[in-house]
Amino acid sequence: MRPQDADTPPVLEGQTQERIEHLPIELIQASQYQPRSEFDDEGLDELAQSIAEHGVLHPIVVRKSHIGYEVVVGERRLRACRRLGFETIPAIVREFADREAAEVALIENLQRKDLRLFEEAEGYRRLLEEFGLTQEELAVRLGRKQSSIANKLRLLRLPDKVKEIISREMLSERHARALLKLEDEPDMLRVLAEVQERGLNVRQTEELVDRILQRRREAVEARRPKRTLILKDLRTFRNSVKSLADTLRKSGLEVAVEEREGDEAFELLVVVRKPLGVGEDG
Repeated sequence: MRPQDADTPPVLEGQTQERIEHLPIELIQASQYQPRSEFDDEGLDELAQSIAEHGVLHPIVVRKSHIGYEVVVGERRLRACRRLGFETIPAIVREFADREAAEVALIENLQRKDLRLFEEAEGYRRLLEEFGLTQEELAVRLGRKQSSIANKLRLLRLPDKVKEIISREMLSERHARALLKLEDEPDMLRVLAEVQERGLNVRQTEELVDRILQRRREAVEARRPKRTLILKDLRTFRNSVKSLADTLRKSGLEVAVEEREGDEAFELLVVVRKPLGVGEDG
């Protein structure tokens, strides 16, 4: 498969035979909705070599802008032609509203299957925020499951430094999702260092995260006041007083035990009625 074959425009609904124009490259600007933040130099060199040998096999798709044209599909081909010093490029001019242009740009990259993890998530976020779509609506328009879009969006909560390492090391989405359980960036970075050093797979990464969380829970528990033990001692004291009162009752005395519990104190009032004749003058 030649490199250009992977850069074929997506088939759009209602697409018919359209006129191909050769547009001046200097009049075509990059897409403002391009989800890709980085373009691989080696890949562009390969594409430029293919174009130099075979020409541009598939026209790019553009829309008119206030200064000329804006590429909607085929930015890699446009960049490769610029590298070759071409003055014009075959293109199809279509009318796109902003939302349509953003959707088509994202769909093109999704079909190529080489978008970076966070580029895809950022593409979803931008469509949702700029055009007021719900996750369900976006899923229908892009042919994706809503749960898949939600999972990708959650990854954007990760700190920038964490996302940078995940992208650089090309770790999987499941590696990234395991880190979402952690709240502190230092813990996330510690896990990533272990993943890099020991080559941990997803299951091993999840187990490492669980161990860190368990240590955190144990540390919190160790700092927590021993209220449970205190309450147990209070119950023992109360039961002892009640047992003593029962013993006194069995000996014939009238005994009453009253309990009062406030915010700061627990009170036990033991009232023992004197036997008749005790303490009276002879």
